[in-house]
Amino acid sequence: MAIAGAGGIPTETPPHYHRIQQLKAFDESKAGVKGLVDTGIHKVPSIFIRPADEIAADYPISGTDISVPIIDLGDTAVRPSAVVESVRRASKELGFFQVVNHGIKLGVLEEMLRAARAFHELPREVKMEYYTREVERKVKFGSNFDLYKSRSANWRDTLFTVMGPDPLDPKELPEVIRDITMEYSSQIRRLGTTLFNLLSEALGLKPDHLIGIDCAKGHVMLSHYYPACPEPELTMGTSKHADPDFLTVLLQDQIGGLQVLHQNQWINVLPVPGALVINIGDLLQLISNDKFKSVEHRVLANKEGPRLSVACFFTPDRYPSSKIYGPIKELLSKDDLPVYRETTVIDFITYYDGKGLDGNSALTHFKL
Repeated sequence: MAIAGAGGIPTETPPHYHRIQQLKAFDESKAGVKGLVDTGIHKVPSIFIRPADEIAADYPISGTDISVPIIDLGDTAVRPSAVVESVRRASKELGFFQVVNHGIKLGVLEEMLRAARAFHELPREVKMEYYTREVERKVKFGSNFDLYKSRSANWRDTLFTVMGPDPLDPKELPEVIRDITMEYSSQIRRLGTTLFNLLSEALGLKPDHLIGIDCAKGHVMLSHYYPACPEPELTMGTSKHADPDFLTVLLQDQIGGLQVLHQNQWINVLPVPGALVINIGDLLQLISNDKFKSVEHRVLANKEGPRLSVACFFTPDRYPSSKIYGPIKELLSKDDLPVYRETTVIDFITYYDGKGLDGNSALTHFKL
């Protein structure tokens, strides 16, 4: 027998399970996962339950002391070559690192997380005004961009905001998150310049090379809200994926749950107070011709919550541009031939969004 949750969504699998109808009911409720949780459910609805074969084929969680490197950007002025080498090694071997002394004050980070939470905990009627699946909208609230493509929905709601290349009119943002979003975005842009300079040097290029080819020209912000889950072992906060950008800067709270796939095992990215998590995106792996790694990662569902994070993707997203990206010529030789074909950012993102978070790398599609 089915037990109905928000929007008439069964929380137990009925004998004749009509998945599409249940997905539509969830989508049309415009309440997101938090809307389900607010009804007091004790079971994970069927649309969120991971398939048995996916769970059976999952990689183990690492039992070793492997950890994501922490790089002190405060050392850049006194030990620049050491910082560049740390960035190079982390980007080549793991694709992930954390940075401290990055120039963004702890108060700004904490206020960004507080505001993100405040938005997601607004009354449903207020958030519904921003709920849409329209691709071109610059500010939109939603749950699971690939809802109708994925094998199981994720236990996560998201406020998606395009901050550039064209400046966002602050009035388009919900008031509760408006001022801090503009401030945080400005500071992230400055940090992005520092990171791309270090990454350029780590590739053996001039410091301004990646900035010069517009890797930092625009960015989008995704404020994620992961409600407490009654049965976290049955679902995921975010499924296994890599990011379709040049670089991601992630602000996460102290709950944890982010994991990186390394040598066929999942490594926990433990929260470090005041730190930001940096990971290489697919487009940077493509233009570096595999010298840097865009690695798969995921977020576990958790009985504790809500978990908050704010991800900043350095990408022009769907900004109209015919600029072509391929392996950087300075990194190629007769012994190091191109691995990938050229593409535009729009074509890459369109392919990525079209396939959804299916556990497969988008880069494979662009290999020569």
